[in-house]
This record gives sequence, C-alpha cells and structure tokens, in this order.
Amino acid sequence: QVQLVESGGGLVQPGGSLRLSCGAPGSIFRLYAMGWYRQTPEKQRELVAAITSGGSTKYGDSVKGRFTISRDNAKNTVYLQMNSLKPEDTAVYYCNAVSSWVSGQAAFGSWGQGTQVTVSS
Repeated sequence: QVQLVESGGGLVQPGGSLRLSCGAPGSIFRLYAMGWYRQTPEKQRELVAAITSGGSTKYGDSVKGRFTISRDNAKNTVYLQMNSLKPEDTAVYYCNAVSSWVSGQAAFGSWGQGTQVTVSS
C-alpha cells in the first residue's frame, strides 16, 4: 500500500491562496509523474495538475493561470500553490502518482486521507 500524505488545506476567502503539500515514498517519487486530484460529493475525482520528474506540467482548464504545481525531488514532495481561489475550488484534494499523462489516470488505487479546501466568505 502506497503511503501518500497530503497537508495544507483549510478555509480561505474567495481570492485567497493556499499551498498544499504531499509526501510520497522515494521509490514512487523517482519513477512517476505526480498529480493533484480533487473530489466533491457531486463530482468524480478529477486531475487538477500534474508534473513529471523532469518538471513538465499540465493543468485542468478550470485552474490554468491560478494554480501552480511543483516538486522537490530531494524531499519527495509535490506542492500545489493555489491562488485566486474560487468557491468552486472547494473539494478534498489528493495526490497520487500518474500512470497515464494523457488521461491523467492515477497509478495507485489506494489514496491518502486528502486535505479539505473550503473557499467561502
């Protein structure tokens, strides 16, 4: 079972910022692109952003220009800087390795506990 630990969520007003962090085992981190996903009770889990080990990135259309994904290979940690947050960004955010860059499919069926992001005034 892959251990993924997300942190950094919270309650923020619209227009605010948050930075999420996710630690992963080094054996996974070195081999895979990493992604941030989010899920709400109304929607299926979706890929928000992904980054390869070399630093190439991709973003969902709804977050382009507002979110930035980065990774620290020395710390086996991936980050998601979220700016200009909107109420529709409210969700539980998860990280996972990415098995398919095209589809964004997660590599592992086991997920961490996630971190709740709530955007509300």
